[in-house]
Amino acid sequence: MPSMETEKSNISQAEEIKFLANEAFKAHKFSQAIALYTQAIELNSQSAVYWANRAFAHTKLEERGAAYLAMGKFKEALKDFQQVKKICPNDPDAAKKLRECEKAVLKLKFEEAISVPESERRSVADFIDYQSIGTAPDSSYFSTRVAAVAAAIVVVAVMLVMVGPKAAAGAAAGVATVLVMGTWFAGGSGDVLSKTRTLDLEVEPQYSGARIEGDVVTIDFVKKMMDDFKNQKSLHRRYACQIVLQMRDMLRALPSLVDINIPNGKHFTVCGDVHGQFYDLLNIFELNGLPSEDNPYLFNGDFVDRGSFSLEVILTLFAFKCMSPSAIYLSRGNHESKSMNKIYGFEGEVKSKLSEIFVELFAEVFCCLPLAHVLNERVFVVHGGLFSVDGVKLSDIRAIDRLCEPPEEGLMCELLWSDPQPQPGRGPSKRGVGLSFGADVTKRFLQENNLDLVVRSHEVKDEGYEIEHDGKLITVFSAPNYCDQMGNKGAFIRFEAPDLKPNIVTFSSVPHPDVKPMAYANNFLRMFS
Repeated sequence: MPSMETEKSNISQAEEIKFLANEAFKAHKFSQAIALYTQAIELNSQSAVYWANRAFAHTKLEERGAAYLAMGKFKEALKDFQQVKKICPNDPDAAKKLRECEKAVLKLKFEEAISVPESERRSVADFIDYQSIGTAPDSSYFSTRVAAVAAAIVVVAVMLVMVGPKAAAGAAAGVATVLVMGTWFAGGSGDVLSKTRTLDLEVEPQYSGARIEGDVVTIDFVKKMMDDFKNQKSLHRRYACQIVLQMRDMLRALPSLVDINIPNGKHFTVCGDVHGQFYDLLNIFELNGLPSEDNPYLFNGDFVDRGSFSLEVILTLFAFKCMSPSAIYLSRGNHESKSMNKIYGFEGEVKSKLSEIFVELFAEVFCCLPLAHVLNERVFVVHGGLFSVDGVKLSDIRAIDRLCEPPEEGLMCELLWSDPQPQPGRGPSKRGVGLSFGADVTKRFLQENNLDLVVRSHEVKDEGYEIEHDGKLITVFSAPNYCDQMGNKGAFIRFEAPDLKPNIVTFSSVPHPDVKPMAYANNFLRMFS
């Protein structure tokens, strides 16, 4: 039995370790905090505080793992779930999540192994002529030998763990043989894997849907297409392809920051996130009129994902832009990215309704979307928010090379991901990427750029909008009853020149066909929902 002196020493030492654990927790080093709380418990198991703190750190670790998954950061998520499993070896839920995460990482490694350097890739759009019938090759070309070796390496790594070295070697050889022989049977050369995927663009005689005559998208076509979508009919691939390719060319020519001029006496409407809620988009047009040169709109990102009519939403917005570039403006949101689309449903929806090639086409077009807009040199409109540093000028935003997937830090990341906070200064983001910024940050940005107001989206609001930062920042969200469960209203903002006073209009959700939100989402994500 330990002496009283030893007990006092242990308690004192445990308190010192608890202090270190608390500091680790504050720094979001949850694994380290758990280890330290465990040491403190070993020294003084009677302290309920140590047990409670360790349990809370464990919960935060699992939450962070889920957050990493939500951002498509599978490798980072794997580390957290491995730690959770280590702490709770008998927890079946933790074991299941770890297994699914391991599968996702292995798949990612395989895709990385058979990919080619960015400099060698060619746009899939370069191989598609929407005015003809044919096949569209993969956007990536790579040596058969390189692919075979890379695939074999991945298989060896997996099989070594699962079945041992002998079976691993056999499996790797089999993969390499299949890849090489597949090339020969496909009629390819000995060095190039000539894989093609058919994109049939022929319009069948029985097709009764909307048609584009020639190269011009007309209002009659758009109305017919929307009516077909409303009745759950599809647009032919040929016309979907034409719209997406025309948008690619149009958006690539725009700057990263677009200036919009609203003439005196004219109005302009800004909408927030729509998130694949097509029938609510139709309701916006019912309430506020269709986009036209006399009734222009800006949709401020997050057109897709979560809602299960994302394809209908994006093709409608793109078609209006093709019809009249000054009738509608589109800004990139954080969900216009490969990682988000892979998890939250748009990729699965496009594969289901069109084909895999369109997944690549949309990914290219999303990289061409502008990052922000300025109305009459006074109102700054962006999907997410402001920056981790002061002194950012509009010219810095114009200079951003946006033709890429969103990075995890820097100006482009913060434009897409950041959120306002009620307290002054800056703080960590609740999302794990971007940051939170206060009213003082908003005020300085506006003053330094001679602006009056920031309009942003990115967050669901009970009333569809929220005015913050002493009236200098408005959040607008246009997806009512978000995901069929939030019960929120939607909103849009009408500005009238010359005063540009924001007139906020709210609206409720409307019925839609019985297709649930996230119907096309990654099964892995639904397990964590």
